[in-house]
Amino acid sequence: MIKKMIFLFVITFFVAVLTHPVTPAASDEDHGGDIIYSIPLKSVLFSHKIHVEDLEMDCDNCHDDIFEMVPSEGEKNKDRVFFEAKYCMKALNEGKYCGSCHDGSTAFSADTQCARCHIGVKGYNRLMGKETGEGGL
Repeated sequence: MIKKMIFLFVITFFVAVLTHPVTPAASDEDHGGDIIYSIPLKSVLFSHKIHVEDLEMDCDNCHDDIFEMVPSEGEKNKDRVFFEAKYCMKALNEGKYCGSCHDGSTAFSADTQCARCHIGVKGYNRLMGKETGEGGL
């Protein structure tokens, strides 16, 4: 009787181990990848990789207090009025959105190192694989 119970336990254990789903390691898709904002201007790059992998920040450092985890309807629809009102340098300089950390104390100041985020039209075209008419740069 004990041998049968041990046998059933071992079989149950192996079935549970073999059928249990394995969670893959974190990847760009797991933490959002890069976001390229092209409204209200071209272009601002936000890298989840830099923040999550390189700086080892947790998602809850920004989500859901500073940014919603899921894009809003205005973001999904690329509503220009929404972006111009929400994601502007005035808001960042007031400590909103990226400016919550990029204040010159917690992280580099959003109003002194523009090119770290603002990649412009040329940078946008490079990332999108588009020719710019300037030697393909």
